[in-house]
Amino acid sequence: MDTIAAVATGSGVSAIGVLRVSGPAALTAADAVFRPRDGRPLSAHAPRAMVFGALLGPDGEAVDECLAVVFPGPHSYTGEDSAEFHCHGSPIVLQEGLAALFANGARQAGPGEFTRQAFLNGRLDLTEAEAVIDLIDAESAAAAKNALAQLGGSLRRLAEGVREALVDVASRFYAVVDYPDEDIGDVRPEDIAAALRRSEEALTALLATFRRGQVLRSGVPTAILGRPNAGKSSLLNALLGYERAIVTDIPGTTRDTVEEKCVVGGVLLRLIDTAGLRETEDAVEKMGTERARRAAEDAGLVLALVDGSRPFTPEDAAILRLAGEKAHWILVLSKSDLPREAVLPELSGLTGTPPAAVISLSVRTGAGMAELEASVSALFSRGEAPGGSLLTNPRQADAVGRALDAVRRAEESLSLGMTPDVILTDAEEALSALGELTGSTAREDITDAIFSRFCVGK
Repeated sequence: MDTIAAVATGSGVSAIGVLRVSGPAALTAADAVFRPRDGRPLSAHAPRAMVFGALLGPDGEAVDECLAVVFPGPHSYTGEDSAEFHCHGSPIVLQEGLAALFANGARQAGPGEFTRQAFLNGRLDLTEAEAVIDLIDAESAAAAKNALAQLGGSLRRLAEGVREALVDVASRFYAVVDYPDEDIGDVRPEDIAAALRRSEEALTALLATFRRGQVLRSGVPTAILGRPNAGKSSLLNALLGYERAIVTDIPGTTRDTVEEKCVVGGVLLRLIDTAGLRETEDAVEKMGTERARRAAEDAGLVLALVDGSRPFTPEDAAILRLAGEKAHWILVLSKSDLPREAVLPELSGLTGTPPAAVISLSVRTGAGMAELEASVSALFSRGEAPGGSLLTNPRQADAVGRALDAVRRAEESLSLGMTPDVILTDAEEALSALGELTGSTAREDITDAIFSRFCVGK
């Protein structure tokens, strides 16, 4: 195992910068590049206690006063001897300290290599390693909480419970297959069926969390639809909290889609402000309206705006019909601070899916914004994940899905009275898929792809 080192903080100037080193020669290198104020070697100090001293450059001269801490293995993040240096956040200081570590036996760490060391040394399983990057990339409090639950092993514990049940099933059938002439009395079909049923229920519940996990991690594609001047860009700016889109009284200002992310009601939305939908001969505006329709087709949520200060028109009706094709949409009557002119038709005969809410809203006064946030939260924050954890990426969902399919085949084989070796094959396939989930049987190319998503220094 090599000794690796890297800058663990951003590349720009900051208040604090962190250098990290890990591996067999980590403490020796740390002693060589750090001079504690009390004169004792850094490695002689108590583990996990900050020590004040000087960081040395490759020429042995001090380049900074900083704090250092050692984490002897195996009780460290990586499972190897490790040390960190908490310096002033000058890129030059950090590069000088890093060069000194290189001169004392360390090499540059690759992306995610510290976490890969933790995985290889059994400090983290693959779901916990993925939770690290999910926590770093979290764009909402809910996403951070789910990542923290996975980092704490919630997903691993769920998989482990199913794995233990399947191992018990497999071990019983192994006895029958290996010793067919022996009278093995503990293989009762009703017990096996109950274990498989519990496994199926647990995996089904876990797989059902994938949609919400995707929402937490990537956000809900949200199209804002309406006629020109209905207030779409104003709503986008209000939700973002700054002037992202141009707002004028001139119809057709927005000619293309404008996309931004923000958290609304605790839910990450990928907002798409679209061109106003109307019949037009303007070639550029026509392209914008086509993009608006495509955005609506791809959206997980539609905010359909009707200008409440103007009479309801056939164009408004067409917009509501388009919105009503989606499972989740909210009808927003905009400009509620102005006298109300719009009279809505009976929506049950107009749209396929009824709106989740009808909200009168004024961007100018803020009226209705709280109701909009509550409606979004109600749509996408329902239900708790089993064990407090959600599947957050396709790799996890694929592994759980294959395990579930194998368990269902085993149940069917058992009910049809198939021979034990058939049921055993299905149980082993389920165990293999669960092993891919946690990393115990994952291929190297899969782990390479996972750790390539990490930044250098993590």
